[in-house]
Amino acid sequence: MNQKDLKRYKKMLEDSKASLLESARKTLLEESSFDTDDLPDEIDLASSEYAQSMQFRLRDREKFLLQKIDKALERIENGSFGVCERCEEDISPKRLEARPVTTLCIRCKEEQEKKEKSYG
Repeated sequence: MNQKDLKRYKKMLEDSKASLLESARKTLLEESSFDTDDLPDEIDLASSEYAQSMQFRLRDREKFLLQKIDKALERIENGSFGVCERCEEDISPKRLEARPVTTLCIRCKEEQEKKEKSYG
């Protein structure tokens, strides 16, 4: 993979990371605190708690995505970005565009999903 492509993928990953971190910051500042005195009844309170719980679950998933982004940035630095970790073939540019954190080529990913379905 050439340096121009690596820089583009690095920028994509860094932008995604910044966006996720900003979103998490907003959640902590704005959505994580609510005053129960502002809610007139138990239904409003339950609804608000459910929405807050959902926000935190989404942020938890984003935490895992941040870890994947950091690992992808490490792979860019060490020269292994864009190479399938299972078969060691190049991952197609279309796949990297759609999912720059991927570590598997499409063929290996499909095999992995088939195995997961057979176990689950």
